Parts: sequence; structure tokens; C-alpha cells
Amino acid sequence: MKSAAGHPVLHFERIDSTNSEARRLAEQGEYGPLWLVADRQDGGRGRLGRTWVSEPGNLYATFLFPISAGPEIAAQAGLVAAVAVQAAVSRLRPDLAVRIKWPNDLLIGGAKVCGILSEVVGTAPTRIALGCGINVAHAPTDTPYPATALGPRCTVESVFEELDSSLSNCLKIWDEERGFGAIRAAWSAAALGIGGQVAASIAGEATSGIFAGIAPDGALLLQTGDGRLRPVHSGEVRFAALEELRQA
Repeated sequence: MKSAAGHPVLHFERIDSTNSEARRLAEQGEYGPLWLVADRQDGGRGRLGRTWVSEPGNLYATFLFPISAGPEIAAQAGLVAAVAVQAAVSRLRPDLAVRIKWPNDLLIGGAKVCGILSEVVGTAPTRIALGCGINVAHAPTDTPYPATALGPRCTVESVFEELDSSLSNCLKIWDEERGFGAIRAAWSAAALGIGGQVAASIAGEATSGIFAGIAPDGALLLQTGDGRLRPVHSGEVRFAALEELRQA
């Protein structure tokens, strides 16, 4: 595989996790930018410590890159990646409506086609590993949520090429937070459920309200009945729009 943007690409037939390898490289002094791509992962990871099924035929890739700012803005990188994947998949399959589910899952028809894991893997300078798992040839069946794949009209190589180009462009726009407004606008335009009902747990308290958008730190902003905006940084969030989509 080659990067049209000129980034080095490390290819692995089999590895535990491309994000884990990015961390090991960062600990050894690697700054990037570079790609790590695997045909198969034995220890693929998603958000909240979940396993990411990683059989051959799909894209498992991590982009390792440095930023001059501190790790406090790293959460925005996951949103940047979501915008990049949404744009890349939309170009490859313009017949499909690709939506972003907070914080950075990609859905087609209510089923997950991509997961993104953003991690800080080094300091001085800050280095970020953006892991992207995109279902190309097939989707796992033993998941707690519906999953789907792009299908035979796409190849792992074509998906990687589009992702490489799109992510490079989105990172330039983001410009280490300076262009976050444009990224947030693009994210919001593709997001599922903004303006609709959501239910979440905040500090162990069950809360519901309106999905009002995202904060600069990537938090979901939940507007409660009394008009307050409460940030949701992690955990499970249920979207009424997603439930309606899946029932349809």
C-alpha cells in the first residue's frame, strides 16, 4: 500500500493491534507522521475497552502523528478522523448515506461500518494514534449492535487511499485546534441525532434531553429540560434517532 500524501506505510500481515504498535513505536522515539496497516489483528480494540473483530478483508489502520500543542486538544483528533472517514466513504459509495454517531462511529442505515480509536501515545511532543477499523469485505455478526460492510464495490486498497487523502486534508483544516470550527461544522452536518432526544448516564445519574451539539473537547452537549447544557464525555448514550432508524 502507498500513501498518496507521501506518508510512510508500515504493513503487517498480522499484529496484536496497530494502535498498540503505534504506542510502542512512540515509546521508542518515533514521531511520525506514518501509517500502520494490518491485514489482521489479534487484539484489536475499540472504545471502552471493547474487542474489535479483525479478520482479513477489512481495513485496520492507525495514523501516528505529532502535534505541537499539548494532549488537552487530542480529543478533537477523533472528531477529525470521523469527518475524514465520512468524506472518504461517501466518495467511494455516494449511493450510501453515511452518518456519524457520537463520538466517532460511522453508520450506514443504522449499522456500524467503522470505529475510530484516538489515543495519546507520546509526549514532548504530543503524539496521537488515530486507529480506524473499516468494514470493507465483511462485518462481524457477534456484536451487540448491527454492523455492515462497504461490499465488493470497494477494496481495502481503495478505502485506504481515500482515507489517506481525506485525513491529510482534514488535519490541515483542523490545524491543531485553530480550524476546529470548520471540523465541528462538518461533523455536525453528518451527525446522527442532533436536535433529537438522547439518554445518557452522567456521573452515574441517568439523564435525558436534547442532543445540542459537541463541545471543543469532544463532549456531547445534552440540553436538559431546565435549559442547562450538560457535557457527556464518555459512556453509553442512546439516541432516539438511531432507534427509529434501526426499527425502520
